[in-house]
Amino acid sequence: MHYAETPPPPELEGLVEAVWTLNVATEGWVDHQAVPDGCIELIRRHSGRSVWRREQPGLFVTGLALRPAMLRFSGDARFTGIRLWPWAWHALGGAPCRDFADDWRPVNDDSPLAALFPDDGDPTPRLAAAFRGLAPPPLAAIRHVASVALLARLAGLSERQLQRICARETGMPPRSYLRLLRFRTAVAAVQRPDALLADTATASGYADQAHMTREFRSLGGLPPARARKRAKGPFI
Repeated sequence: MHYAETPPPPELEGLVEAVWTLNVATEGWVDHQAVPDGCIELIRRHSGRSVWRREQPGLFVTGLALRPAMLRFSGDARFTGIRLWPWAWHALGGAPCRDFADDWRPVNDDSPLAALFPDDGDPTPRLAAAFRGLAPPPLAAIRHVASVALLARLAGLSERQLQRICARETGMPPRSYLRLLRFRTAVAAVQRPDALLADTATASGYADQAHMTREFRSLGGLPPARARKRAKGPFI
């Protein structure tokens, strides 16, 4: 399986988390487990087949994951994906996140969302055009904080205002969304071959390695030591 990510250019920072490609390139069908990362995934499948709970169309969007998702890909499946922060998804006119958490929805080929993908190339220029003049909202600071209180200060909002905004944009309280982001940071960190698990736990914001292990089992379905051996980007 060949998976690659491209970070967004500066003008898309806080709106687009990454553009990625996946080429399964194997015989038969393969199973992979995707883990929560706090983002909405707009996905174009160029070839092959994919299944998550049910057969997926060529263009679809996945909601915020709250638990591991078991995916099946045919060996000839090939994808381009756009990983969006929830507020950016809503800015594009996407359905409320709370309505399809832990699930996916088809996207019509005549939708403006479909126009973000060129036939078989990098969607970044079209994303830059779609978001031109749009700045990330104050809630975007949640990507860089460890507590709701600090986020409220940085965003210039009361905690009650922040609760309402986060519920509207993510479908969950700020603490629940921060939990997903902390786990996302840890999944990326354990893939570094020289990272010690105890150091990763501290750097990711966990109380200790045992706390991180519990979260990996809950959100990823396996302990961090096994995730280190198996993980490729968001796939475990």
